[in-house]
This record gives sequence, C-alpha cells and structure tokens, in this order.
Amino acid sequence: MKYVLLIYDNHETWANFSDAERQQLMAEYGTFTQQIRASGHMTGGAQLVEPSSATSIRLRDGKRLVHDGPFAETREFLGGYYVVEAKDLDEAISIAERVPSAKIGTIEVRPLVTPPS
Repeated sequence: MKYVLLIYDNHETWANFSDAERQQLMAEYGTFTQQIRASGHMTGGAQLVEPSSATSIRLRDGKRLVHDGPFAETREFLGGYYVVEAKDLDEAISIAERVPSAKIGTIEVRPLVTPPS
C-alpha cells in the first residue's frame, strides 16, 4: 500500500538553526532518502519551496479568487513529502519516524487512495 509522509516543520525552529545545524539536518535527509530508495520503499517525494511562495486558489460563486501565500497562516508549514510503499500502517510509521524532521516537527502519515482496477 502507498502512503504519503507529509513533513511539517516549525518556522521558529528553522529560523533559530545555525548554518551548521541546517547543513547537518539536510545531510541526514540525504542519508535517509538514499536508504529508503535502496530499500525499495520510496516511490516519490520532494522538498517544497518556502510557504511564502505559495498561491492559493478558490472558486466561489463561479469566480476565481487568487491569494498570495499559503492557505492558512500557521507556525508549522508543509516542507515536503515522501511517497512510500509499505506493507501496512505500522511499517509506514516505522519509516516516518526515521524522517529527520520527526525530531523537530511532525510527520503526518496518510494512505493514498488506490484507484479501482
């Protein structure tokens, strides 16, 4: 079954990191990504650009509303995601707890809908 691991980080935590701490965390991400690729669990994923680069779109009464910025202003922001193949939720959680940001933020594990064949 496929799961998406949504990586939420805190703005304040990242802002308070030194360059060395940021580099260390990114190195941990590189290692983690290599490991889950090699194990065959990773099927996709990406880091996202800062939330301030977002554009939010809504349709209301047939009119398009476009706003600069993310959908909601929060302390935590969606910083990236992995799509993984796991035999069950327990295995997906075991993979998610190894995501480096699990130590400083939140990793949300959600199953993907499997389209009917």
